[in-house]
Amino acid sequence: MVAQAYIVDLNKPLVYQVGYLGEAYQEWVHQPIVSREGPRFFTSDFWEFLTRTVWWAIPVIWLPVVCWAVFKSFQMGRTVPELVLLVAGGILIWTLLEYCVHRFLFHIETTSYWGNTIHYLLHGCHHKHPMDGLRLVFPPTATAILLYPFWNLVKLISTPTTTPALVGGGLLGYVIYDCTHYYLHHGQPSNDVHKHLKRYHLNHHFRIQDKGFGITSALWDRVFGTLPPSKPYEKISQSKGS
Repeated sequence: MVAQAYIVDLNKPLVYQVGYLGEAYQEWVHQPIVSREGPRFFTSDFWEFLTRTVWWAIPVIWLPVVCWAVFKSFQMGRTVPELVLLVAGGILIWTLLEYCVHRFLFHIETTSYWGNTIHYLLHGCHHKHPMDGLRLVFPPTATAILLYPFWNLVKLISTPTTTPALVGGGLLGYVIYDCTHYYLHHGQPSNDVHKHLKRYHLNHHFRIQDKGFGITSALWDRVFGTLPPSKPYEKISQSKGS
């Protein structure tokens, strides 16, 4: 007797359900539902609130922190040209981190209940509902928690006077990433550079989901050989899913 496959009810909170998909989760989560209306995650209004973030909250919250960090290095004696190089270095560090996290964490294959659930919260929800405008950027609470280990990681490769500016550059890279990510999904690019980035990212969502892990650029995809073939994406529209 063959066990009946679990069916997700899109009209109920999803986080408690996706784990039961087991091995079918990977196929389910990569069949996008193209709708601006995002699903409900939790029964609790409090936890539901924490999963939703307007895009403009990212620069409003984090750009002052970037300025503070860079100014801290300036107070320690770093010159303006040095600060420019440090911030640029921080942005470069972020682009590599962006690529690695997207490729090796966000696209890890899971089959267990908790594995599927955690993956869905981290990134699976974005592939299932790629146009959900309130879940396109990282919640500030989670960013604040991760900023502490990031600061300590940078301390291992820098000096006390360069660490703040490098972290500020990395944080600026993150702000650019999240704002760019939102724009690629909901903006209408008018120049060739942004049109290419939008096509590149939507190809990742709708055509070749195991390549094209860069968001702000294709630099590390070129370096590590995960650049997808150049071809316009084929938009997949699915109004309802199981």
